[in-house]
Amino acid sequence: MKKNMGQTDRIIRSVLAILLAVLYLAGAVDGILALVLLIIALIFGITGIIGFCPLYTVFGWNTLKK
Repeated sequence: MKKNMGQTDRIIRSVLAILLAVLYLAGAVDGILALVLLIIALIFGITGIIGFCPLYTVFGWNTLKK
């Protein structure tokens, strides 16, 4: 896997992952929406940590400065 996410993109994803996880853990959302937000938070967290987004590869995007 070649990194395809820049630093700003990774920070934004990490902050969003934390925000969504806090909403879930605080009980601000419930039901199906809570599970969907938790899954999105996990995906954002993982992609933010590793610096690779599979969808960027599909669309040919790259936010990593060379």
